[in-house]
Amino acid sequence: MTDAASRAERLAALTCREADWAGLGVVVTGLGVSGFAAADALLQYGAHVRVVDAKAPEPNTQMAQRAQILEVLDAQLHLGDGAETALPVPADEIDLVVTSPGWPPHQPLLAAAAEAGIPIWGDVELAWRMRPRAGGAPWLLVTGTNGKTTTVQMLTSMLRAAGLRAASAGNVGTPVLDLVQDPEPYDVIAVELSSFQLHWSHSLRPQAAACLNIAPDHIDWHGSLEEYTAAKGKVYANAEVACVYNEQDPATRRLVEEADVVEGCRAVGFTLGTPGLSMLGLVEDVLADRAFVAERETSAAELGTLADLQGEAPSVAPHLVANALAAAALARAHGVPPVAVREGLRAWQPEPHRIAHVASAGEVHWIDDSKATNPHAALASLTSHEHVVWVAGGLLKGADVDELVAAAAGRLRAAVLIGRDREQIAAAIARHAPDVPVIDVAATDTGAMDLVVRHAATLAMPGDAVLLAPAAASMDMFDNYGARGDAFAAAVHRYLQEG
Repeated sequence: MTDAASRAERLAALTCREADWAGLGVVVTGLGVSGFAAADALLQYGAHVRVVDAKAPEPNTQMAQRAQILEVLDAQLHLGDGAETALPVPADEIDLVVTSPGWPPHQPLLAAAAEAGIPIWGDVELAWRMRPRAGGAPWLLVTGTNGKTTTVQMLTSMLRAAGLRAASAGNVGTPVLDLVQDPEPYDVIAVELSSFQLHWSHSLRPQAAACLNIAPDHIDWHGSLEEYTAAKGKVYANAEVACVYNEQDPATRRLVEEADVVEGCRAVGFTLGTPGLSMLGLVEDVLADRAFVAERETSAAELGTLADLQGEAPSVAPHLVANALAAAALARAHGVPPVAVREGLRAWQPEPHRIAHVASAGEVHWIDDSKATNPHAALASLTSHEHVVWVAGGLLKGADVDELVAAAAGRLRAAVLIGRDREQIAAAIARHAPDVPVIDVAATDTGAMDLVVRHAATLAMPGDAVLLAPAAASMDMFDNYGARGDAFAAAVHRYLQEG
């Protein structure tokens, strides 16, 4: 194995799939979706790959299938308890570590690699370096504490409406490596990036990038809010055409101001108010572009209306409008015409459990936003409705809900609380909204949601929304937030059928 200087020189030359990957000694951490994609791609190009995971695969599982495939391809597997506590071989046999995004820098194996001077890349960094030397699809990047998936999906819908072969990838969904390796090239790729993935990315060069918002999250992983924010800011590094920021979130603007970008790259804001120069925003109910039109000093291009977003929902949540404007800014940076932005918005369908309209009866609207797993996301949901019977609770993961409750107090008709940390939410309501009725549902069995719905129905008045926006994770009672949302929707339908 070569010395550190030679290793660094060789890795610096790995900027495309046609580079010399053969014989590279790589440790891949994690045998999940992204880890498998990384190991598979590296093996295809002749690298020597060792895969490490603390879990040993159970028979007849996806993990077992991945392990079997990699073994056939001559990967060495180090799986099971203790495998993740140290480097699997001496440091001088390793050129590179490619880590799955969930592994934090203080994890023992990664800490040992850093101490030994071994470079660490994330799967997204690897994907960028495995693009073809010529003709690779440009990337449009999206990050933020909340709204990433929705924005990326809206963006992809706009790109496709423009007739482009486009796809979304990244944080949740298809690994971007899979799209980069696709034998039929894409015209453009919309990439959702978590703070974890950005931490481990070093050389991305997006055509355009957006940070939607910044709120405290994953502090245990990053160590501080400052480090979390800095990771989010990496989304703008080396941007070529546009850095898209949230005018209502000054932290995102500061990140743009601090970013090292390609000369000529523009700062483009989005706002729920009237857009200023080089911004997208709202003029009454019209989504307007004053950034990507030649006559932007005196006029704006119409990109669509709130009705194009509304679908069957009784109203459009403000944060959905913000997501649409951010997506439109990225699409326009890629050259998508206004008519395709409008058609993309009309074609877009929200993911389940993201402000999903479950039912309306007696002028009461039942809304499932089980995906609102932190206070910032829950507040966005609560402020989308004038009066709310709030269904909340679960695992707060140390989050403080006082600011959330104080901000939403005037909208709360009542609260129905579930889950392990419901008492913390009840205490915050007692402090900031003492007149709001609170129902405590202690049940944790399969009938808990039926109790929740019956209580909520007695508290709701015509025009109210009964909103599942838990501000907390779900694993104390459910397998995931999707299962929680499904239980809520099923209970609502049972209740309305009985009535």
